[in-house]
Amino acid sequence: MKLYYDVDSLDNLDPRVVDRWYRLLRGWLKLWFRPEVRGLERIPEGAGLFVGNHNGGFVTPDSFVFASAIWERSGMTHVPYGLGHEWVVKMPPLNQLLCPIGAVRASHQNAMRVFARGRKVLVYPGGDLESMCPWRHRDRIVFGGRDGYARLAIRAGVPIIPIVAAGAHETFLVIDDMRWLARGLRLDKLFRLKVLPLTLSLPWGLTLGVVPTYWPMPTKILMEIGKPISFERSGDAAADDATYVRACADRVEIAMQATLTRLARERKQRHRRS
Repeated sequence: MKLYYDVDSLDNLDPRVVDRWYRLLRGWLKLWFRPEVRGLERIPEGAGLFVGNHNGGFVTPDSFVFASAIWERSGMTHVPYGLGHEWVVKMPPLNQLLCPIGAVRASHQNAMRVFARGRKVLVYPGGDLESMCPWRHRDRIVFGGRDGYARLAIRAGVPIIPIVAAGAHETFLVIDDMRWLARGLRLDKLFRLKVLPLTLSLPWGLTLGVVPTYWPMPTKILMEIGKPISFERSGDAAADDATYVRACADRVEIAMQATLTRLARERKQRHRRS
């Protein structure tokens, strides 16, 4: 393991490290989260953009469940590069942990370089807004009007492959995201953070602020990979058409919300029967 990884390098991704993480975590993931991942057969060959709903703060259990399912089915073939917040992927020890499994600094330039290699990229457009959204909104897609992911897919001419997880946000309790306080403290300007969440987690208890890690509560995670979404127009001119980009983003988010609503309902029905 290197002392520090270049967050813009695509050569950090190490199949041996990915395999090591998979073998280390697969038993625990299956025991703790009892995951069901559907639709893996829908993943197309070649370049593509995985777009997911973001859950569980920095712990992101859905990310590990997804990566484990991908690795188990096809090895490195579809394991994506993950676009991460610059502050996160640069911060030790996360830099040393995340970069060898494919994390790179979030930028359209890095994504385009990945596509040029015929590989896939994973993005969570909701970012901190979604991963730290209040408990009462856990079954909502919360992208906050962000549509850069759609612009990226349109410019590159690659399909969007939706990934929707239900249950992963129940690993801790976000009482409120405290957006008003984050704005007052100018965290968006200083750290590109729009929330300062009030959370309840193990072992930290009641905490104000982003908790880098915590012990996740056991929960059932249902995940579904949706049908790839391709757009009628692509290229620079289409990507610069703000109205078209917004319409494409709406199409993706509506489809993802329908899936999340269905998966959340299924989880609740199972819980009532158990």
